[in-house]
Amino acid sequence: MSPGIAVGPAADESWMGAAVREAGGTQAPLAEADALIWYGTASDLAPVLKAAPNVRWIQLPAAGVEDYLALMDGGDRIWTAAKGVYANPCAEHALGLAIAGFRHMDAGARSPGWRKLPGKTLFGANVVVVGGAGGIGQALLRLLKPFGVKATSVRRRSEPTPGADRTVAPEDFMGTLGDADLVVLAAPLTSETGNMVAEAQLRAMKNDAWLVNVARGRLVKTDDLVKALVERWIGGAGLDVTDPEPLPAEHPLWRLDNCIITSHTANPPNLDQQLYRRRIVENVRRFLRGQPLIGVVDPRAGY
Repeated sequence: MSPGIAVGPAADESWMGAAVREAGGTQAPLAEADALIWYGTASDLAPVLKAAPNVRWIQLPAAGVEDYLALMDGGDRIWTAAKGVYANPCAEHALGLAIAGFRHMDAGARSPGWRKLPGKTLFGANVVVVGGAGGIGQALLRLLKPFGVKATSVRRRSEPTPGADRTVAPEDFMGTLGDADLVVLAAPLTSETGNMVAEAQLRAMKNDAWLVNVARGRLVKTDDLVKALVERWIGGAGLDVTDPEPLPAEHPLWRLDNCIITSHTANPPNLDQQLYRRRIVENVRRFLRGQPLIGVVDPRAGY
């Protein structure tokens, strides 16, 4: 008998069920399902799992899984994240934030007068990509290639990163900042990466360098970033993610002319289901054939 695959939450059942059927799978109720395709939050998933005793594979809709880790304790279920699903639009967004920051597009667009500000170019720039070996990092390095940048990848493993001129370990991150024109954060949020950019790192950067974050807001210590931007330790920041998130309307980051905030839209909502659907189809096919799944989560590593 073919494995049964449940989908949830119920409000999103139709399009996910269609993806399961496109892959050759059979949709099943939770109590009878062998797998679960999920498109909701971690808090909503907890009670659902209690009603799904036979589920041995769970597909999550997010690339970052920090909110789901508590649900992964114990058991032998396989969890897969949407690693790489949103890589291209997020990398495109990071590139856009970098160029907009280098040319002061946000400040210029908001100015009521004619302004000519000094700008930077990506051509030949020194770029540091934290998480360069991940989906977003790899997509970004491909986009940066025509600019002839000198790319440094920061990653946990010691082997070279495709598309990067050099690869360094996290403990050597600080040493890359002194000559960086652009620092892009594209790493998962773990116990090791939280607040990895704080006062010491920001002071180590050049006063015209830009920081772009398309990963998780908590990779950056927000109070330190505000001080760095106000006192012009760095050129500016392009933030698709913040801590806290959503960012309160009264937060000082909104008022700074060297900070661009895009409200977690690097993966546009109208593209989300389209991209996730492709991963559902591919992984359901693999599950039915007993093949390795894409995006398997290592709960100990946190991603």
